Amino acid sequence: MRVHLVIVGRQKGKNMDNEEKTLEGIGGWLVLVAIGIVVAPIRLIMVMAATYSDIFSTGAWEALTTPGREAYNALFGPIIIGEIIINIGVICACFYLAYLFFSKKSVFPKFFIGLAVFSLIFIIVDAFAIKLVVPSEPVFDQDTVKELMRSLFAVVVWVPYMLISKRVKATFTK
Repeated sequence: MRVHLVIVGRQKGKNMDNEEKTLEGIGGWLVLVAIGIVVAPIRLIMVMAATYSDIFSTGAWEALTTPGREAYNALFGPIIIGEIIINIGVICACFYLAYLFFSKKSVFPKFFIGLAVFSLIFIIVDAFAIKLVVPSEPVFDQDTVKELMRSLFAVVVWVPYMLISKRVKATFTK
């Protein structure tokens, strides 16, 4: 009887290893994460190019940052430059995240969670910073609400997935 239990126990362990092997790799819901990781920096670069090229090519920068102009506010320059620097940092972090993802590094889930939470906080802080400069505008305009919802979705859906998914645990082991 005792020998039988040992054999059954080994078979269970063997099946567990097979289960982990089938979960290992980029499959299942991780395919959607992969798509997001590839698209995110491209989308952010395009949004930045459109937003900041308009600011600098239309004369808006001068109007917002030149003392004596009607739209001038001393905080506009630092906020815009801060946004550019942080967004460039986020783009670099996105490329690093892609490297971690495709090389299946064990730090990937933590880095993903950190970047998702940072992005959500940054959108909220940036919206309130703009509200300080332009009190007549709503805190969350239509574009900000879209970005906020996208970021909130990542935190609410993908962060728990990174924490509890067996596939994530089986895949990111290097």
